[in-house]
Amino acid sequence: MKIVITILLSICYCNYTFSQKSDTGNWFVYFGNQKINPKWNWHNEVQYRNYDFIGDTNQLLLRTGIGYNISEDNNNLLLGYGFINTQKYIANTEKKTDSNEHRIYQQFITKQKLGRVLVQHRYRIEERFLKDDFQMRFRYFLGINIPINKKALEKNTFYLSTYNEVFINAESPLFDRNRLYGAIGYMIHKNIKIEAGFMAQTLENSNRNQFQIVIFNNLLL
Repeated sequence: MKIVITILLSICYCNYTFSQKSDTGNWFVYFGNQKINPKWNWHNEVQYRNYDFIGDTNQLLLRTGIGYNISEDNNNLLLGYGFINTQKYIANTEKKTDSNEHRIYQQFITKQKLGRVLVQHRYRIEERFLKDDFQMRFRYFLGINIPINKKALEKNTFYLSTYNEVFINAESPLFDRNRLYGAIGYMIHKNIKIEAGFMAQTLENSNRNQFQIVIFNNLLL
């Protein structure tokens, strides 16, 4: 536990000092996934996204859903709902606009184990209900976890985590964004792990980078 606290404090300090000198933001993320029975699970998620380290809110994202295991621990279908509050700066001012989005999504997750390497694919469709607008978006996520000090992800394991996710709109412009992420993680015990990492996000007309601190609770997929 001392190791975990030391890592988090170090990351927080680095994030704070770095954010003072750049426009790199920071995301605090919680992923929960609780088992209802051998076939069904409940997903719950909170993301607090900042323009700087903390206190300058960009987005608050709340997401939940019910999943069904097609095969135990390998293939999962999920239907979910998301609420997203976005605060954007008005150009050349210090004022923000505030908007809400309601989102329905469907996803399929499948994972594979290649030796010590855990590979996860996620395919997601989103129906986005914005103010006076409706949009659809398709997302593909490829994630890889590699244990460092043990042969498998288990209690007291350090691991490397990386993913790439591409977002495609149903209408023009087709390309929405791409996210490339790398992190180091620690498995506190079999149901809880933490990660601290960095994400480079490429949008249609701009780029934005984020540090991330992520907590996973009872990850089943």
